[in-house]
Amino acid sequence: MVKNTDRYFAAVAYLDGLPRRPGHRSGAFPNPALRLRRMQRFLDLLGNPERGLKYIHVTGTAGKGTVTTMLHEALSASGERVGSYTSPFTTTSIEKIRVGELFIDPDEFADIVESMRSTIDEVRPTYFEVFFALALIYFRQKGCIWAVVEVGIGGRFDFTNVIPSPIATVITNVDYDHTELLGKTLKKIAYDKAGIIKSGSLFFTAEQRPSLQKMFIDVCAEQGATFHAVPREKSADAYNRSLVRLIGATLDFPSVAIGQGIDRAQLPCRFETMQRSPMVILDGAHNRIKMRSVAERIAKESYRKLHVIVGMTGKQDHEAVLKQIMPLADSVTFTSLPSDRSLCADPEVLQKKAKPYFRSSSLVRIIADSAEALSTVLQSVDDEDCVLVTGSFFLVGELRKRWVTEEEILHNRRMKRLV
Repeated sequence: MVKNTDRYFAAVAYLDGLPRRPGHRSGAFPNPALRLRRMQRFLDLLGNPERGLKYIHVTGTAGKGTVTTMLHEALSASGERVGSYTSPFTTTSIEKIRVGELFIDPDEFADIVESMRSTIDEVRPTYFEVFFALALIYFRQKGCIWAVVEVGIGGRFDFTNVIPSPIATVITNVDYDHTELLGKTLKKIAYDKAGIIKSGSLFFTAEQRPSLQKMFIDVCAEQGATFHAVPREKSADAYNRSLVRLIGATLDFPSVAIGQGIDRAQLPCRFETMQRSPMVILDGAHNRIKMRSVAERIAKESYRKLHVIVGMTGKQDHEAVLKQIMPLADSVTFTSLPSDRSLCADPEVLQKKAKPYFRSSSLVRIIADSAEALSTVLQSVDDEDCVLVTGSFFLVGELRKRWVTEEEILHNRRMKRLV
């Protein structure tokens, strides 16, 4: 199906061998400003592929991938040559980088990695920094005019914050996530995210808390940026759509293109329906605000019983996430992460933390092997039921291969809508 996949997988393996330290305020990298200087030096040595693009820079605790994808689709529908960088991928690495309708070609992925190796050896950047540089090189090679860039973590000291003079900066919302890096309070988390607001940029947010809006207004005033906020909405999905409409209208995107962008946008493992009879939905919700959105959406679906399969990493706020979805579940199966057991939260620990939120009639069990957990649940449910797999992108991305293989994605280079 795909030529030269060996080269692609070798390039992926090489990147996977690079360090992944996040480099905010953790002990592993106590001076985060050095990280941005290193990233800039890396780009300088690569010929500054970050220059010459019109940027939209997107951060937030939830919805940033969806908003990034909607904006990409709206720009593409407007006839613009646009690239986007999103994080994380679910099944295979090319999903993080897209130009127009297609993910990056696997052969071109391998070529760019090979071209960067001597510079990587000299600068010693992290996996995430290299991946972003790879995306920028690809955008330049493909003649992109626009780039929509999703922040990795936070904003102020994120590796993506080296981009020059974005046209627009976006904070979808603020909630508790990555607190070990960004801070323990919403104000500290918001301050870190506000670091992407740049001089002369247009700033947009769907965050509704007055105290955080005031912080953003003050930062905009300091930076000479223009503040825009969407009105209160009824759901996370409505906020995302409202935000994209406001950004598109302010940037003079054609109204038809904005609507097409919102309608066409799809991301793997973000409330993705894989089949009917029984219904199977995958969502990598890993923090409380994401899981709350999943709970809101699942409650609107039609099904007889809800069966939840959940696996999480050790660093997540387990109870805050689990309490959002457990009261809706008729059965819960706790499992392990298939990709890296060292990251995995013990399913027995998750079960104990979730216990106060179970229904009295809920069937609760542990099946450590995630593939076995999925097969077991699918064999035991009725066609009118719904199976939700959630808690971590590590989990849902791997189990998604039951319906869409990695080889299919590498061959087609696009999202595949199954239902």
